[in-house]
Amino acid sequence: MPSRVHAILVVRPDGRAPAAFHLRRTLAALHAQSRTVDALTIVVCGDEPMVAEAAASAPAESVITAPARTRFAEATAIASRRLNDADAVWLLAQDTTPEPDALSRLTAALEVAPSVAFVAPKLVRADDRSTIVSLGVSVTRFGRTAGLADGELDQGQHDIREDVLGADIRGVLVRTAAWEQLGGIDRALAGADEGLDLGIRARLAGSRVTLVPTALVAVSGDGVAGPALPISAGRRVQAAIAARTAQLHRRLAYAHPAALPFLWLALLPLAAWRTLVLLVGKQPGLIGPEWAASAVALVRVGAIARSRARIRHARTTSWAQLAPLRVTRSELRERLDSGPEVLGEVQRGELRFFSGGGAWLVLAALVASVVAFPALLAAPVLGGGALQPLRSTVAQLWTDAAWGTRALGLDTDGPADPFASVVAVIGSLWPAEPSRALVILWVLALPLAALGGWFAATRVTDRSVLRITGGAVWALAPTFLAALVEGRPTAVIAHLLLPWLFYAGSVAHRSWVAAGAASLLFAGVVACAPSLAPALVVLWVLALGLTIARRAGRGVGQLVWVVIPAAALAAPLVWHQLGVGNPWSLVADPGVPWAGPQVAPDAAGRALLAAGFPTTDPGGWGAFLGGAPTWWVPLLAAPIAVLALVAPVTQRWVAGVVLLIVAASGIATAFAAAAIAVSFAQSQAVSVWPGAGVSLAWLGALGGALVALDSGLAPRLAAARGAAAALVMVAIAVLAVPALTASARGATFLTNGPASTLPAYVAAEGRDDPDVGTLVLTPQNQGGVATAVVWGGSETLGGQTTIVSTRTEASAEDRALANLAADLVTASAGDAITEAASEGIEFVLLAPAADPESDAARSFRLSAQTALDQRDGLDAVGTTPKGALWRVTVDTAPRPVASDAELTRWIAFGQLAVVAIALLLAIPTVAARRAAQRTPRVVGHYWQEGR
Repeated sequence: MPSRVHAILVVRPDGRAPAAFHLRRTLAALHAQSRTVDALTIVVCGDEPMVAEAAASAPAESVITAPARTRFAEATAIASRRLNDADAVWLLAQDTTPEPDALSRLTAALEVAPSVAFVAPKLVRADDRSTIVSLGVSVTRFGRTAGLADGELDQGQHDIREDVLGADIRGVLVRTAAWEQLGGIDRALAGADEGLDLGIRARLAGSRVTLVPTALVAVSGDGVAGPALPISAGRRVQAAIAARTAQLHRRLAYAHPAALPFLWLALLPLAAWRTLVLLVGKQPGLIGPEWAASAVALVRVGAIARSRARIRHARTTSWAQLAPLRVTRSELRERLDSGPEVLGEVQRGELRFFSGGGAWLVLAALVASVVAFPALLAAPVLGGGALQPLRSTVAQLWTDAAWGTRALGLDTDGPADPFASVVAVIGSLWPAEPSRALVILWVLALPLAALGGWFAATRVTDRSVLRITGGAVWALAPTFLAALVEGRPTAVIAHLLLPWLFYAGSVAHRSWVAAGAASLLFAGVVACAPSLAPALVVLWVLALGLTIARRAGRGVGQLVWVVIPAAALAAPLVWHQLGVGNPWSLVADPGVPWAGPQVAPDAAGRALLAAGFPTTDPGGWGAFLGGAPTWWVPLLAAPIAVLALVAPVTQRWVAGVVLLIVAASGIATAFAAAAIAVSFAQSQAVSVWPGAGVSLAWLGALGGALVALDSGLAPRLAAARGAAAALVMVAIAVLAVPALTASARGATFLTNGPASTLPAYVAAEGRDDPDVGTLVLTPQNQGGVATAVVWGGSETLGGQTTIVSTRTEASAEDRALANLAADLVTASAGDAITEAASEGIEFVLLAPAADPESDAARSFRLSAQTALDQRDGLDAVGTTPKGALWRVTVDTAPRPVASDAELTRWIAFGQLAVVAIALLLAIPTVAARRAAQRTPRVVGHYWQEGR
């Protein structure tokens, strides 16, 4: 047995009382040892009165004061000068509390094994001594640290283990000769893997490292030695940086001399690769530490040289001797699969999509959609309302989604609307005929809405009947059916995405998978309905507040990420519109500006919006009944409203209140949208569609109603619950009758096509050439003419841009276009054709005015047609259903390109990078699915036995 043991106790206070408390507890444990230490040296790193007082009162041989930033390795090196004639060194920190027989067992193990350099105790949690903190450490072939029993419940299952590669540095007892031969702890390890590195160097020096599982040392995780307890985000980041820095340093220190330069040069490329791996592994919080550690390892050449010299000086055996003690890949995978992180109780049952009726609901919705819109099955292109064809190729779709020269306007250059990216995604799903993808979306809209509503309901209830109710009521929402019948693609897509945003967003604080999915859905919703952005931001801030209050900040990073992709996609447009002094244009509906039916911003209109109807004819019942009174129609939505108001007084009142706030924010958005007109369709102002806000309100009200039905009735009243759910579904089904029969009655705005908004001659020319320019002149019934320049074979849904449709003042381009149009339709004007050709215009179209044509519009059309017929350089193609068409016969110049290609590439790269990160985060992994199984599917659900 070592005749003399010298204990080194390192203290580093951080200004909190536990440092002094832990020090007194450790000193008391040292005093209670059955085999007392022969000498004690205390190193106090910093100046803390309470700690200094406790250290001064201890029976220490010496108390050394060091700077506050002194690490454990440096502190032990300072104290090692006082070892004198000690036979063994016991390494302790302020938070290491040994059991009374710990030193006795450690010294006994060291005595019976002369070949052992140091022995390590079993570390357990100070607040739960049945949990193992560390009992031996090893590495994989590529240097990844692997704890052999970390976090496991101590049942003696590892007490037979003896030889190990290394151990946690806390509490180890080292022979003084070995300590001096190895040079102590490597200071370059930054507080991580110190015991592992010491063990590897001891093995290379021909010695052994063994465990003494019967010697227990309790640790509190203060971070003086070993990893700190990750109780805060700052500590977690510091621990991650330290662990990765240590791993990279060891890799360079252990490498063969021939491989060292290549490993050093690969540090930054490896960091880039690991960034991708960490995103896929749902660990974005480790990306910053990865780059920080790589930067440190890259510049710390001197420390690497010293570490290699220390190994070279003490090494007597080959590296091959360490192989049996390494952890193999299969062993590491087995540990990860059976570790403590996957042993939590499963709190989530089966989804029951098929057995619970969800599949039947979607099938029924598909049948209803086919019956309601049979003509769409044969339509190659969908038209009417705010619908237009899509570009003919996928490449053109994505060109419209990037910053650059826009598809409308004389030489309009600027950002695309984020909605153009949504259109590009949809069109890319059917590359041969992108326009057909929109037709398919319309046919599948009802079943997709039912599917989304059903899944959203799974976050509110686990009862099958209520989930079916949620899916059915969401699919038959009056605002959704109005958007389908009237041809409003932005409103339809937003309504389809909202339940999925609720499904993912309500658990975004739990995992990066949900946060990644929610961020993409949030971006999609805001792209389709910018008017929802203020309400969604308010709800996002509320979620942040609840997370900070109820989860001590855990999950805040995931919630912050939710808005990043939307911000990245909208940033160029926001910058542009703020730059031109037009901030209100940011809430304008993207796509085709269309002044379709909607409520007026008066008391009656607000009442209809509050009831869930965005148009003056509630649910279409007025037209369905031929003008009969419709005062009773809003009463059909009353059951949902009443149940939503009841939700805050049920057992799940928190969920009820939150959902009521969602509904209120949606109603407020709808009220505001109905009173805002920032877009223009030729000479007509177009109000923001309030239906998007109504959809958000419908989501909140429906969720509240389901909460009330789920928790507001006792289990013995299950029949009443079913009856209430049936009443809600029947009432909403009755509401949907006019909309679902509108196509059969010819009361829908939807049309089969057209394939192009321009004549077929122009469409054929511009199908594969997006630089074919057409000047479109449209007489206005109020007098005057609307002018536009369309590039390509048609106006398209993705080619629309709010930087044109929301202009409040004429730009230089607008004035030039107005002058050109005036010159063309004025017989006495100069050579306007040459001017048009110089701008790249190849066709002139005189489009018909809106029906019924006024006398002023007819007079202008006839005079303009006469003037154009008399123009030299114009060849009359003929009269088409789209209007009279002329072809420019003089040589036309290429289309002006004002866009900065370099700027376009950088913006596209930045946006694609953010979206790619979100996609990688949204891809579920095995670990993510296991973690999800340990959390309830229902959010805000208070478990009750028997439910």
